[in-house]
Parts: sequence; C-alpha cells; structure tokens
Amino acid sequence: KTKRKHDRFNGMPEEEVALRLLPDHLAENLDILIVGINPGLFAAYVGHHYAGPGNHFWKCLYLSGLIPEPMNAYDDFKLIEHGIGFTNICARTTRGSADLKKPEIQEGGRILKEKLQKYRPKIAAFNGKGIYEIFVGHKKFSIGKQPEPLEGTDTVVYVMPSSSARCAQLPRAVDKVPFYEALKKLRDHIKAGKLQELDDADVTF
Repeated sequence: KTKRKHDRFNGMPEEEVALRLLPDHLAENLDILIVGINPGLFAAYVGHHYAGPGNHFWKCLYLSGLIPEPMNAYDDFKLIEHGIGFTNICARTTRGSADLKKPEIQEGGRILKEKLQKYRPKIAAFNGKGIYEIFVGHKKFSIGKQPEPLEGTDTVVYVMPSSSARCAQLPRAVDKVPFYEALKKLRDHIKAGKLQELDDADVTF
C-alpha cells in the first residue's frame, strides 16, 4: 500500500511552486533588514516570508518586543511600518538551501551588497549562521553583532540562529527569543544615537 503524500500545495506540482518568486519588502533607512538565504517552497507558494509550518520567526519577533502585537507571515508587508524589511540572498525557490549552486549564491551576495548600499538599513540581520557564513566566505565570527559595519555602509551586521524549526540546537521558539531581544536592544540604541554606550557583550553570544 503506497503512503498517500500530504498535499501541501492544493494540487500544484512542486516543480510549479518552485517557479514562484517571493517579493522583497524594502524601503530606505529601515531599522532592520532581515536577510534569508532563499525562499522555501511553502513561503513561495503562499507568497509570504517565513510562512513554513513551525518556523519560529514571527513568534520570536513578538515575544522579544520587536513588534507590538502578534503577527504572521501574511502580515510581512506591514512590517515596513515597524521599520523592518525582508530580502533573500538568492531569489530562486528551492526545497532546501543545499539545492542552490555556489555561483548563484556568490552572485546573490553581490546583489545583496548593492541593496544594502542603496537602502542603507541601520541593521542587516542574517537569519541563520550558515547564511552569513556563505555571505562572508568564512566561519570566524560570533553570533550577534559583528565588530565592523558592512563594507561601504554604516549598516551594523547582526547574525542570529535560523528561525527554522529544524534548527537542532534551538528546537523551540523560546530558545531563540534571547537573540531577538538582543537585536531589539541593538536597534533601540542605534535609533537613540547611543550605539557607543552599548556593551557589545550584551549583543553577542
């Protein structure tokens, strides 16, 4: 007896879902630009960021106080009002980031730098250690605030663990909230013009 496959996409073949793109939500001078690696199938299918079942992103955003009320992936475009935008290093939708090719990741990194130089967010927050690793091309960095701003900009770089429920070291949303609380602290200090007063130990892990 063949096991019936759960239909996640209402009859749409996975190949067709993979052709869908996920729009960026960008504006100049955002407080935080959330940087992902590329759209997953479910996010591309519904057309909204971090929509996958079990992704902790939206819960952590609210529990940390980064947004004033609970929101979900279908509210992603509204986050511009709260100074938060979204982009990905690669635009191509795949089942997992392992399906991306190295040249397209490198090209995506170049395009991301251009976006950051154009839109000048106060903070670029990389949602996943592996994403930042790909972007900088090495592993010699801590989680949290990076010591140097992004080259050619004043944008502060912040790295946090992946919000995916598959993040084995931090399986629950509550495990990830401290990284979002530190991001909020960083944002609040930058907005108040008090970045120099912030102890980096409070925003690095």
